[in-house]
Amino acid sequence: MQDHSRTTLKFRIVLCSLLIALPLLTILIWRFYQVQVRDHEYYLAEAQSRYTTTRTTSGRRGEIFDRNGHLLVGNMPCVDISCTPYNLSDDADREVLISVLTRFFGRTPAWYRQRMARQITRIDPETGESRVRRNQYLLLARSVELIAVDEFKNALRQAFADHNRKVPSGVMVYRETTRRVYPKGKMFANILGYSNVVNDKEVPQGGLERRLDNEMTAETGVEVIERTRDDVPLLYGNNQILSESRDGANVYLTIDEPIQAILEEELDRAFEQWRPDTIYAVIADPATGDILAMAQRPTFDPNDRRTFTPMATRTRIAEDTYEPGSVVKPFSIGKALDWGVVAPDTIVDCEKGCWMYYGKALRDTHDYGKPTVAGVIQKSSNIGTAKIALLLGEDRVYQAFRLFGFGTRTNLPLPNESIGYLPRPAKWDKLSITRFPIGYSIRLSPLQLLRAYCALANGGKLPQLRLLDKVVYPETGEVRVFPHAPQIQLFEHPEAHRRLVDMMISVTESGGTATKAAIPGFQVAGKTGTSKKYDGSRGGYASGQYFASFIGFVPAKAPRLVMLVTMDNPKGSSYGGTVSAPVFAKTAERILRYWNVQPTEPLPERRRK
Repeated sequence: MQDHSRTTLKFRIVLCSLLIALPLLTILIWRFYQVQVRDHEYYLAEAQSRYTTTRTTSGRRGEIFDRNGHLLVGNMPCVDISCTPYNLSDDADREVLISVLTRFFGRTPAWYRQRMARQITRIDPETGESRVRRNQYLLLARSVELIAVDEFKNALRQAFADHNRKVPSGVMVYRETTRRVYPKGKMFANILGYSNVVNDKEVPQGGLERRLDNEMTAETGVEVIERTRDDVPLLYGNNQILSESRDGANVYLTIDEPIQAILEEELDRAFEQWRPDTIYAVIADPATGDILAMAQRPTFDPNDRRTFTPMATRTRIAEDTYEPGSVVKPFSIGKALDWGVVAPDTIVDCEKGCWMYYGKALRDTHDYGKPTVAGVIQKSSNIGTAKIALLLGEDRVYQAFRLFGFGTRTNLPLPNESIGYLPRPAKWDKLSITRFPIGYSIRLSPLQLLRAYCALANGGKLPQLRLLDKVVYPETGEVRVFPHAPQIQLFEHPEAHRRLVDMMISVTESGGTATKAAIPGFQVAGKTGTSKKYDGSRGGYASGQYFASFIGFVPAKAPRLVMLVTMDNPKGSSYGGTVSAPVFAKTAERILRYWNVQPTEPLPERRRK
């Protein structure tokens, strides 16, 4: 009886245990099912969020080089320094850190204390409600050079050691990045442009930086990395690359750095001597249309924001237009020769320096009498040029200008290139036929003039100007070359072109208007231009203000370069032959020496050594 009672008691205990355990076991199994099967992805994501983080990686922005691979725009390795204030739980540690930050980065201790609280209050922009959140990120310094980063780290360790402490883990974050640098400083700055960092991205501002942004912009990547509880990335963690970053393309220009340096040095001297509002200068190879050098003053240093001004940072050589004056005279006269309207020895009556046409006087600077067409070019007679244009007629003058590219963009990769102003004959007034051919009442850009003179220097063939040589894609090794465009022959009779060049050579010889453009040992062909400066705000020409230009090519019979120099409102003289021609001569002579081009003409006795 007693054994039966014991058996019954054991059975009851087991039964009760089962009745209690089975529901618990069922609940536990169900919970396991929820966690491991039904809600697996949710809990996995929650777990991963605690020991992994997503990091954005970025490639390097493309760099810019000259034609020989000299670096013009590059990227300097540097570091962005930030911290995670939430992980800084000790107030004493915070004060030590603030003392070092104040010493290195210049902000006040109060600034850091305000922003390094462990928790911060943010206003929800949608609901307007305030929420308290962990302060996970504070940028302390951007684009710090590597040497300075090492100095900061050493100072930080020493400061904490002086207080018998260790630098707290999970607080400081050092993110490798790059900073845009311009190793040549002011050289070519207006054309290269510059960039600013906005929200951790390079944002191009003007010049080639802006126009070639799509080519040079790097692609960002995304990487998942494992981390510790203190938010420190695990060096050997199970990291996963979701998408790879890619470097931007590198751009090679037609610019030749030594030639660019020579041009900039001579422009600086002229800018100091004549104190113009602006100088434009550009050099090209007439056979190919390649731009070898291009500069303007005033300029700026893209590495130093203190030098930035609206006047300096604009790409004015492409954006600005002006009434060019006498530098356009060879185009209507050249086509008059080509079309048989006049010959070099045709006599033109220059009316003793003053000619009335439709009730308006047109004047020359001197009484040139009755020169030949060659003399009209050499002396730069306004009256002679206007009379030759009348023989051509409106339609053919317009056709001549269009042939040489006036009224059309050069399509160089520069922002806001101007088209200029060249109306159709239907919009001309009675005076236009006498004013347009002498460079008044039309507006051209410096680049349009350069392209037109390249045709005169290139046997009458118009090349397409070219600034981009090639683009190299570093990830694939692909090279995209920008070919030279087919050239257009503008002269029907080669002899007419040769005679025009001879006339332009006489401009730089004794009796011409540009003797200061002469280079010993070489024949120089070119033309001066002096034009009044139009003031749009007043609806007329500004008193005492002029554009003074010279554009030419050398050696005249086998040109290696074409160069334009234009000064806006020089002080002391307004004549292109006085202020701009010497800049051409000094610059071109140095470049010919750099190229080791041998003289084509006998040197004066004093130069033979």
